[in-house]
Amino acid sequence: MATDTNRRNPWLWVPSLYFSQGIPYVIAMTMSVIMYKRLGVSNTDIALYTSWLYLPWVIKPLWSPFVDITRTKRFWIVSMQFTVSAALALVACAVPTSHFFVLTLGVFWIMAFASATHDIAADGFYMLSMSQHEQAWWVGLRSAFYRAAMIVGSGLLVVLAGVLENRFHRNHLAWAITLFTTAGLFFLFSLWHAIMLPRPANDGPVVSSGTLLSDFLTTLGSFFRKPGIGMALAFILLYRFDEAQLGKVISPFLLDAREKGGLALSTKRLGLAYGTFGIAALTCGGLLGGFLAAKYGLKKMLPFMVGAMYLPKLAFVCLSYAQPLNFLVICSAVSVEQFGYGFGFTAFMLYLLYFADGPHRTAHYALCTGFMALGMMIPGMWSGWLVDHIGYRHFFLWVICAALPGLILALRLPVDPNFGKKIAK
Repeated sequence: MATDTNRRNPWLWVPSLYFSQGIPYVIAMTMSVIMYKRLGVSNTDIALYTSWLYLPWVIKPLWSPFVDITRTKRFWIVSMQFTVSAALALVACAVPTSHFFVLTLGVFWIMAFASATHDIAADGFYMLSMSQHEQAWWVGLRSAFYRAAMIVGSGLLVVLAGVLENRFHRNHLAWAITLFTTAGLFFLFSLWHAIMLPRPANDGPVVSSGTLLSDFLTTLGSFFRKPGIGMALAFILLYRFDEAQLGKVISPFLLDAREKGGLALSTKRLGLAYGTFGIAALTCGGLLGGFLAAKYGLKKMLPFMVGAMYLPKLAFVCLSYAQPLNFLVICSAVSVEQFGYGFGFTAFMLYLLYFADGPHRTAHYALCTGFMALGMMIPGMWSGWLVDHIGYRHFFLWVICAALPGLILALRLPVDPNFGKKIAK
């Protein structure tokens, strides 16, 4: 019979585990962009260097076997959370210095590798600690807590930084305090999980009949021999070609002065518009997309999801030309775009599950998400340079054009008509 430490109520650890999984990712991908913009870094440098922070998530399949064969998943989760906490504290110490950009980027890089390793261990721990029925029951809830982390990281923490900016009139100090607060929060998570994570008997190093290298090469080779691999990789890399560029520019656009083409929002209002209302709309769009795909199937819903993914980006074209003063209008436009993105992104994630299915589904899914991150990393690098040269209005028009390759590929994807639907028995 399982002991209490072998088998804990999932409510004691699943919500906190996936909330803590989302925090470092949103800090690296979104909050860092806002912070650097408020600290005077150019759009070109922000987009180029923060896009490099995607790299650990791109290449994490390369060291996922190492996490499998050494120590326990529980060990990796707790140790990586301590590492992320320490990294955030170091970033906070570096922000007030004269070389803050180089120093903080270096520590963010370490934090990103720790976070990507944490993702590998957390997903593996989730699967081995719960029955298949429990996994299915919790999958929606774990996503909800991951999204909640995005609201906290790009919304509430940004609002806190904005409040502190207004109080102290020193941006560096405000962001240092915000990061120290986040480091303390993450330290508490690591202590909680050190105590509350179960200790399943099957959580141990995976024993392989072959060498690590031979197993890895076999799995990698089988991925590139899958039928339709060329079309699949093109779709994975290009479906978010527009969003990869837009994502690095939304925050600078909302923060920049009106004479520069921006909307001149305060840090606090940015946190509300994009990090709170926007992420809430993104979550609702994702939930609706999942419900409709489960009811009608991915293939039938795909044209609607593709349209929802791309058409609402016209909201930023309208914002850049009209430059409205009304904050509710701005929030509404951002929310519409984010809702459509969440709805359309569901199709993308379902297709990754569809394509990865097979004997090596876990490893193949990790490879798919690696290519997904690569598709976000590379286009994001030049987006800041591009907007600095052509301005926000022309940039958003270009984003609409950049959607065409993904649109064409999405509508030509071969997908089983029954995939995603509940089949009656």
